[in-house]
Amino acid sequence: MGSERRERMRALGARLRELRAEAGLTGAVVAQRAGVGQPTVSKVETGRMVPSVDVLDRLSGALGLDESTAREIRELLHAVMAAPGAAQHTEGPTPGAGSTVDEEVRSAQLVRSFQCIVLPALLQTAEYARHVFASVPNSSPDAIGRAVAARIERQSVLYEPGRESVFVLTEAVLRTWPGTPALMLAQLDRLLAVESLDTVRLGVIPWRRRVPVLPRHGFTLCDERAVVVETFDRERVSADSAELAAYEETFARFEEAAIFGDEVRELLLRSMADFRSLGDTLTR
Repeated sequence: MGSERRERMRALGARLRELRAEAGLTGAVVAQRAGVGQPTVSKVETGRMVPSVDVLDRLSGALGLDESTAREIRELLHAVMAAPGAAQHTEGPTPGAGSTVDEEVRSAQLVRSFQCIVLPALLQTAEYARHVFASVPNSSPDAIGRAVAARIERQSVLYEPGRESVFVLTEAVLRTWPGTPALMLAQLDRLLAVESLDTVRLGVIPWRRRVPVLPRHGFTLCDERAVVVETFDRERVSADSAELAAYEETFARFEEAAIFGDEVRELLLRSMADFRSLGDTLTR
């Protein structure tokens, strides 16, 4: 990241921190009012994260800024985005990289995620996530540990009232396993627990059903303003309206093909029985 961009990020953060102090508010109160995580407020104020326009507007509203001051803050953000070396809706592949994707998920009231091979990040156990990050080339143990901790911390959004998360998986996700059968038993037990939450809908497309669209990669829709597209080595955030519309339509078709509720729980329990049997076989 260029030094000019870093300086502009720090200037934006310092101004927001100054306005928060003038308002007599703590970071926790601002985060609650804005509907974002407290770490987000801290990272923005210290110049370690570039907020989206939507998040910046939420922070401005939480601070009670007048129109003139809110415009000043937006201009500071625009200056960051215009700085040399500014990223365009991307997040690098390495664990612990930029926070763009995390921020999009955290600031969304409705998260819809489709996955065809790997479990959605919001549903992964720590051990499963460790295998995911270990598969990234040239990952160090320290970087993997930080990435796992950040992923688990991000999952707190599943429990926040006022949010809704919808996950649609192919059955292949339940059958594609890293590590050991014991790892997958713990992971499937985690899915059973999450499926029972009022804020979560978990659907699976059974292998006996034809998929409406041949899936090539996973993706996550954040409200109706952004899509996180996952490729082999990175996550890309896009707010392009045409791309958003295409992924909205695709998710709707996958959701229509999925089973939910009791049928999903029965499928998870059958999968757990298969992994127990497999584990017994491997230990003989």
